Amino acid sequence: MSLLFRPFAVMIEYPWLAFLPGLLLLALHGKTHRPSALWAAVAWLLYGVYEYGMKWRVLCSGECNIRLDLMAIYPLLVAGSLFAVARALSALRRKRPDPVARAEPPEDRAS
Repeated sequence: MSLLFRPFAVMIEYPWLAFLPGLLLLALHGKTHRPSALWAAVAWLLYGVYEYGMKWRVLCSGECNIRLDLMAIYPLLVAGSLFAVARALSALRRKRPDPVARAEPPEDRAS
């Protein structure tokens, strides 16, 4: 199993873990209002629901061991999440006021 897929394999057994990145990305969206964070969060939450459907054998007909679908899903989730985090971090950096630029000049007390 490649390094990309190994961390995700635990989500097959414990699908609730897929909701954690979704909730973190939702919080990031709330802070930055970036649509990319919202889309990535929705993708993770939908993946969590999908994974529960697979675990409970609702979305597969008995033999769910060969999961070729994950070879497409995992890279999309990773790429979308990285893009959303990068966009959100750049938005947070732009929002932060520059302390030097906000410094007011000293008052003239010569009166």
